[in-house]
Amino acid sequence: MPFGSSTSSKRARLTPEEPTVIVRGDGCRVIDDQDREFIDFRNSLGPVTLGYRFPAIDRAIRDQLDQGIVFGHPHPIECEVAERFCDLVPGMEQARFLKTGGEAIAAAIRIARAHTGRERIIQVGYNGWLNSLGGGGVVLPGQAGAVAGVPKALSELHHPADWNDVAGVERILAEHPGEIAAIVVAADYAGIGAGWRFYPALRKLADDHGTLLIFDEIVTGFRIAIGGVTEYFGVHPDLAVFGKGIANGMPISVYAGRRDVMAACGPGGAVISSTFGGETLSLAAAKAAMDVYVEESVVGYLWREGERFWSQVDRLLADHGVPITIKGYPPCPAFVAADGAPAGVLDRFFRAAYRHGVSLYTISYVNFSHRPEDLDAARDRLARAAADVAAELAGESVVEGARS
Repeated sequence: MPFGSSTSSKRARLTPEEPTVIVRGDGCRVIDDQDREFIDFRNSLGPVTLGYRFPAIDRAIRDQLDQGIVFGHPHPIECEVAERFCDLVPGMEQARFLKTGGEAIAAAIRIARAHTGRERIIQVGYNGWLNSLGGGGVVLPGQAGAVAGVPKALSELHHPADWNDVAGVERILAEHPGEIAAIVVAADYAGIGAGWRFYPALRKLADDHGTLLIFDEIVTGFRIAIGGVTEYFGVHPDLAVFGKGIANGMPISVYAGRRDVMAACGPGGAVISSTFGGETLSLAAAKAAMDVYVEESVVGYLWREGERFWSQVDRLLADHGVPITIKGYPPCPAFVAADGAPAGVLDRFFRAAYRHGVSLYTISYVNFSHRPEDLDAARDRLARAAADVAAELAGESVVEGARS
């Protein structure tokens, strides 16, 4: 397998400390093929918001399995989940389902082009591998249109803009008057607080130029708020896509929006169709997860315990003189190397964390199954990891410590 995984960013880079495969998970912990246990903050890169083997979700999947997985006509649960989603997310009037975030973004872009009759797209941040800016979401300077596997004629219709760069978005709109179908924006998680200024500015620019505004809520939805940045910042897009956070790890994504805009993919409109869009096990998981989110105040827990835990980790990094900071909102914070930090310092810390039994990623997450005692144990392990890195940076040797 290329990369040794079907998901490029799940490949192990920091072996032997990093596990190459995970064989099972329970709550907030995962176990690899060497029977090593890790307190996990990768959470499958975000989708596991409630915890592995969360009883209400597993029960809903098993119950639905007795009825069937997929049929030649819609199962009632498809409309039930669409209605529930639209009830929970402000401004969403209609919704449909796919399996991944990338294809949901592709669907939203197709709808925007069909609705507006325009072709060009402004993209802010990473919007999935299916977009025409490539896997990293950017076109490198001097290489406009040079995206591996994407025809230049298509990628030239996609224009990258930076997070919180209102002037940059305005410049692209001015350069292509009446040609921009949509502005697609995914938050910069380290600098997400700028959304208080950026999202309203984008809404105004979109309205002024007859352009649609699409929010990529794959990470932020059902995490910083049930309705994501749409709810948190109080700015309504024309279309939005959700994925991670909806079904506790089951494969499902949502593309949704205003009724008149969504009509563009209705009968006779832009074709967006997938045999597995209405697959019932994922829909059952999503329905159960939404109930848990509401009944258990999950988002409040992610904020509260996330703030407590990540602030402690940030302090211990500073106390040990490790040049790494944690930025952004507690439900989806980012590890950021400080200015002037040695090259590879993040990898050093992540490697040390694995050595002490904690699994991290650049964007790490507290899930609902991380109980305070789990977080306290993880904090203590990360303190030892920080001490290891501080010693390495000081030129001292680190003795391989026993995991605890």
